[in-house]
Amino acid sequence: MTGQNTTPGAAQRLAVLGAGVMGTGIAALAIGHGIAVSMIDVDRRRLAEATDRVDRQVRTARLMGALPEGTRPGLLDVGVSLADVSTGRTGTLTAVVEAVTEDPDAKAKVLADVSALVAPGTPVVSNTSSIPIGELARSVARPEDLIGSHFMNPPYLIRTVEVIRGPRTGPRTLDAVRGLLTTLGRESVVVEDAPGFVTSRILHPMINSAVRVVAAGTASVESVDKLLQGCLGHPTGPLRTADLIGLDNLVDSLWVLHERTGDESCRPCELLLTKVRAGHLGRKSGRGFYHYEGDL
Repeated sequence: MTGQNTTPGAAQRLAVLGAGVMGTGIAALAIGHGIAVSMIDVDRRRLAEATDRVDRQVRTARLMGALPEGTRPGLLDVGVSLADVSTGRTGTLTAVVEAVTEDPDAKAKVLADVSALVAPGTPVVSNTSSIPIGELARSVARPEDLIGSHFMNPPYLIRTVEVIRGPRTGPRTLDAVRGLLTTLGRESVVVEDAPGFVTSRILHPMINSAVRVVAAGTASVESVDKLLQGCLGHPTGPLRTADLIGLDNLVDSLWVLHERTGDESCRPCELLLTKVRAGHLGRKSGRGFYHYEGDL
């Protein structure tokens, strides 16, 4: 991080690649902490909706007391070209956060393109739930600048962030990203590289098993969640959590885990696949294992 300042109040700017659920959530977290964000997405329709989505999340976070008081929100600018990453309106480019779909080829393409544009020493963060950072590092210009993060949804409420140190991640990159997360009021937990890291390697097969229990008729969706909440202390239950993750994202992550570990418990069960094919993707689509109204 060549001279970037991660102290509160410094003129900083994040480039966020991808205006989906996680991209807008990470952008809202940064803006709520006074950091400017340049958001890039090739989908003009999604990009057009991003400003309102980010604004709603910032307002919700403030109402819930999840943002520091008295902090002026950072500015948001949007664009459709990666070239806009280096030409944002305000602040030094602190880091690039890639938050595109959980597809190895899509992520590798975006990371390759953006790493060729930004200055050496600028951390490039892949927000991924399952894809090994060492695998993605094959595509970037400077593997020492690449690191992984796994923000939980919604980022403005969940204070712990899994940080994945790839085999070639440089110590300056790790220190810079941990400093940035501290500025964002997050606690970073650093783990080593592996498919699914820690959280997804444990959680996603467990959710898959919970769906199998429902598919077998052993218990209803509500009963599974109540039992996991009441007996095992799971805050929301696995199936409501699946809806929050996004069932399409969950399926993508499970396929990554299955292909890279051979663990059959990670093969997405048929009920999950059926829901995704029907467009019942969870909270973001209004219907998954539960029905929803409104927007996050």
